[in-house]
Amino acid sequence: MRKLSCLLLAACATGSLSAQQTPDSKAVGLQEVMTRLDRLEAQNRDLMAEIKALRLELAASQPAFPSAPQTAEAEAPPQPLAERVDVTERRIADLDQSKISSDHRLPVTLTGMLLFNTFLNGKGSGGADNPTVLPPNGGQASGGATFRQSVIGLKVDGPGLIGGGKLTGAAYMDFFGGGTGLNQTVRLRVATLDATWKNTTLGLAFDKPIIAPREPDSLAQVGFSPLTAAGNLWLWQPQVRVEQRISLSEQAGLRAQFGVYQTSESGTGLSGEYPDLARARPGYQGRFEFWAKSGSRRIEIAPGFHVSSTRVLGQSVPSRIFSIDWLIRPAARIDFTGTFFHGENTGVIGGLRQGVNVINGQAHAVGATGGWGQFTFRATRRASFNVYGGQEDDRNRDLSLGGIGKNQGYGANIIYRLGSNILTSFETSQMRTTYLGSRTVINPHYDLAFAYLF
Repeated sequence: MRKLSCLLLAACATGSLSAQQTPDSKAVGLQEVMTRLDRLEAQNRDLMAEIKALRLELAASQPAFPSAPQTAEAEAPPQPLAERVDVTERRIADLDQSKISSDHRLPVTLTGMLLFNTFLNGKGSGGADNPTVLPPNGGQASGGATFRQSVIGLKVDGPGLIGGGKLTGAAYMDFFGGGTGLNQTVRLRVATLDATWKNTTLGLAFDKPIIAPREPDSLAQVGFSPLTAAGNLWLWQPQVRVEQRISLSEQAGLRAQFGVYQTSESGTGLSGEYPDLARARPGYQGRFEFWAKSGSRRIEIAPGFHVSSTRVLGQSVPSRIFSIDWLIRPAARIDFTGTFFHGENTGVIGGLRQGVNVINGQAHAVGATGGWGQFTFRATRRASFNVYGGQEDDRNRDLSLGGIGKNQGYGANIIYRLGSNILTSFETSQMRTTYLGSRTVINPHYDLAFAYLF
């Protein structure tokens, strides 16, 4: 160790002397440096000889053990530490890519929720697990258990784009596409492909309408969004959209969204007797969100619009919808969220499926007013309580006898986190469907759920 210290001091002294040389003394300084280097190399050889001698003495002092045959790999000198670290990092990177990746070596993340529900319905369900609109005639009470609402998703972290952008994508599926028997087919729920820059996002999606991004929290109703046809315009459809973000300050900003949304003309309620009814039509949507925050408090208010038209019997029937959605967080543990809408022919984006009525060969849009609200209280880090309710009230004078005048839903649940990725929930809810000129059908629903997030 003393010799090693001397070597370090000699090297430092050499560097210092070299830095202080003047142009006139370069030749002399260079000769001195070469002399010192020769002396250091000699000392290094002496040190290596001493180390070898110490190793031989240590080996002689150890007890004799049967030696294994030495291979060429065992006799090879150990690699330098820097080289070993570099090789290890490359192997870790290769393993990380090969764990789950695409053919183009893009990272893919598997995510989702394994969800088990056991439920009990009243006599008004008509045999459905989670009825959204109750049939006019009741039936027997029913119950059961299912994994059909489990969700599997893939998220792709794509390459960088020109201008500092990033391409990302996601797709989520469930098993709610078939019936309650063995035909529980896989169904695409939502999918997105977004090109995102600092303030702008261009996206292709199969998702909810732009004007209705929020929905109530529930583990009982996952196959269809909670309050479907009772104030929640939920319908997942193809769309192209652009988002522009504007910062007003560190505590406030604007988010403007525009897009073309493919409507589902089956939501008009018109049957196959109208062969000229298009299956889908383009709809134009916009949403303008203002947000502000202060500490744990936050507010988001977003008005929006939808414009499209239905073509039937050579006539054009408008769909015009105004909406406003919100998030109000007056304290860290409390949220009030919801959506309100008013317009006509709302079935084409997820309202009651009676958006157009034909009387004496004349097609008319059915007016509608609806919305939903939810109050959330996060009692602890593990437990949250949610109370929600919503309705869609269609204009009676636009309907024929037997049409649905009003569809309502109410519910309350507690969601408890058993572990970091294990949830349980108990929910009670009620649906009420009022038929014009007939009666109101009521169905209670009770659900106990267990979810494993992955």
